[in-house]
Amino acid sequence: MGQNSWGRTQLGRRSLIAGVAAAAVVAAAGCSTSKTGEQPSSSNPGRSLFIGAVTMPETFDLVTNNDAAIPQVLLYNVYETLVKIDGDGQLRPLLATAWTVSDDRLTYTFTLQSGAKFASGTPVNAEAVMKSLNLLRQTGNAVIKARHQMVETIGATDDKTLTVTLSKPSQEWLYSLTSSSGVVIDPEGFTTLATKPMGSGPFAFDSWNKGSDITLVRNGSYWGTGTRFDKVTWRYFKDANAMNAAMLSGDLDIISNVAAPQTLPQFSDPAKFTVLEGTTNGEVVLGFNHDTPALKNLKLRQAICHAIDRQAVIDTVWGGKGTLIGSMVPPTDPWYEDLSNTYPYDVEKAKQLVAESGIKNPTLRLRVPSLPYATGAVQLLTSQLKAAGITLKSDVLEFPGRWLDVVYTKGDYDLTIVAHVESHDLGNWANPKYYWHYDNPTFQALMAEADASDEQTAIEKYKQAAKILADDAAADFLFLLPNLIVTKPDIHGVSPNATSLSFDLTTVTSKLT
Repeated sequence: MGQNSWGRTQLGRRSLIAGVAAAAVVAAAGCSTSKTGEQPSSSNPGRSLFIGAVTMPETFDLVTNNDAAIPQVLLYNVYETLVKIDGDGQLRPLLATAWTVSDDRLTYTFTLQSGAKFASGTPVNAEAVMKSLNLLRQTGNAVIKARHQMVETIGATDDKTLTVTLSKPSQEWLYSLTSSSGVVIDPEGFTTLATKPMGSGPFAFDSWNKGSDITLVRNGSYWGTGTRFDKVTWRYFKDANAMNAAMLSGDLDIISNVAAPQTLPQFSDPAKFTVLEGTTNGEVVLGFNHDTPALKNLKLRQAICHAIDRQAVIDTVWGGKGTLIGSMVPPTDPWYEDLSNTYPYDVEKAKQLVAESGIKNPTLRLRVPSLPYATGAVQLLTSQLKAAGITLKSDVLEFPGRWLDVVYTKGDYDLTIVAHVESHDLGNWANPKYYWHYDNPTFQALMAEADASDEQTAIEKYKQAAKILADDAAADFLFLLPNLIVTKPDIHGVSPNATSLSFDLTTVTSKLT
């Protein structure tokens, strides 16, 4: 009954939102002001928060688009879900106050919040939730559809009771509702997903200046404990130094994730800045296109993994900040095991494996997105692989648009580098149509067995699946991104850990009130 316990963290880390109320989302209860942090007054009524970020979404349609920049802004802030995941990795009630699971684990019954409504004033009732979940599973992108493929029926018993029946037990389905796969959208907003997101959260969408900023405003009719920020503006910077300069000059209240970790010493004065360092789900993956003939060769894939000094990659491109991993599992997942030494840095071993592969003078196309950790790694990887006898021909594709089209959608690449920030994303490797085109029946069967198993059995099977990925050199898992946030010292309640796709503003406060 109730909550799947997979939200437990194994690290015992700090969390500023561990005490989320069981019946409702914790809301922001404070304010920050622009520029110099002056107090609101009758002549300055606006209480605004300014957040710096790197990648602006090209659309707000998170149903059909898999760009992580969209839920960063909208998830939990504008769109809410039946259940959410907090900064400690715990599942919490949100639009659902409680839920039960039948003994055969096929039927979920959710009790909805009384009085919940969308920013438009439309009630958040079971029928509205049913319509939203049906929209997601019928028209969602490939990842969303895969996460709902076991859903058989969704029904509204009454205004406050939603029943979902699955065709088979699934450990992952409830967890998937915490992200884009579970957003509850105002039915009035189904036709404006790309340009005007409409949800039930403490903020409502206000404006979007493409290439510059996105503004959210306080939802004055929010059903829960509302935020006292009148406005939140996301400002986007293509250059990390420009974002840092804006923070140093007082034009930002928060840097949502430092894009140049080597510059952190600029923010070392605790009287002026607070630096938070936590963990993420962001596995930075040197992805292999398994449709590329040369990369079907296990020995060549193993050679690539042995040829790369992953600690040197962290030191070079991310200021020494980050965690070595060896598979698609962060330490916050219950099935984590340290597999980072599966293919230790060994140039001579890499040379030997290249020779054993039978591929003469292997040459591969490395196509990376225009993101700092990816572009920063190109020269180092080119040099390291050259030492093992592997030639890289590289180019940089504008992100998200060009990279998503060429690499993610069309599969026109051999190697690429991107951080996968979704929670519990090990299952993406079980989909041979996903852009890696990894097709391993043993892995697929193991993942299916895990999802249908009881919790403890599932954990053991997921561990086995993660080791298959590592041993099979399905990719080179370079490192896990740290979560590096800078705030003004008056800003509180920002979680140091990014356990979901959301930059969750519902707990952010300021003492300047």
